[in-house]
Amino acid sequence: MNRIRAKLQEDKKLLSIYFTAGYPKLEDTVTTIQNLEKNGVDMIEIGLPFSDPLADGPTIQESSTQALQNGMTSTLLFDQLKDVRKTVSIPLILMGYFNPMLQYGVEAFCKKCQEVGIDGLIIPDLPVEVYQEDYKDIFERYGLLNVFLITPQTSDARIRYMDSISDGFIYMVSSASTTGSQSGFGKEQTDYFKRIANLKLENPQIIGFGISNHETFSQAIQYAKGAIIGSAFIKHVSANGVDDLGEFTAPILNG
Repeated sequence: MNRIRAKLQEDKKLLSIYFTAGYPKLEDTVTTIQNLEKNGVDMIEIGLPFSDPLADGPTIQESSTQALQNGMTSTLLFDQLKDVRKTVSIPLILMGYFNPMLQYGVEAFCKKCQEVGIDGLIIPDLPVEVYQEDYKDIFERYGLLNVFLITPQTSDARIRYMDSISDGFIYMVSSASTTGSQSGFGKEQTDYFKRIANLKLENPQIIGFGISNHETFSQAIQYAKGAIIGSAFIKHVSANGVDDLGEFTAPILNG
């Protein structure tokens, strides 16, 4: 069974962490993954840096720019990950924009993902219709789940359509803005969380954008299977490096 699906079946709320491959230092990628698993993280999103990351806020954009300057590429990332499954068992998701995948060759990219042990992809700028028509068969051939993003502006009909062709989880973007942490969720966002919960979708939902601490993590998991933290984690490793990640994860998980 795909590791994402197996993790989603566990009787617990999930913490997923996003980080940018090759940041803060080019060689930090695998160390970050290993140390996140050791410190209780359930799932990891590995960000493939891109020069024009439209969905990302300034913190992740800056980390992406630095990773590119460090020399990170798709080819180098796959090389860094070639032995990661010898030490890491939790689900790994590659999050990136479609242009680098097209340049690499979509089938070649998916094949390489399978070889190194990637379980799924999140591609914010790949429309769901294009995925279904042109790429779904390729993803499935290599055992990759494609995770779709929804926002408060996404219609119920479109959400149900995404749900019908998904086979993992739905990524619930907490607001219509770019990524970034905040202090808490307001009524507008909790109403949106309740609206999605009431749709009773086939696939579980994981909430991302705006989650940075125990308070926002706890709020999010009231309405969803789990939550994703990105910008707050990037800020932590910018200041502290990647060796002692328990300093970041313990307060979120334990309060």
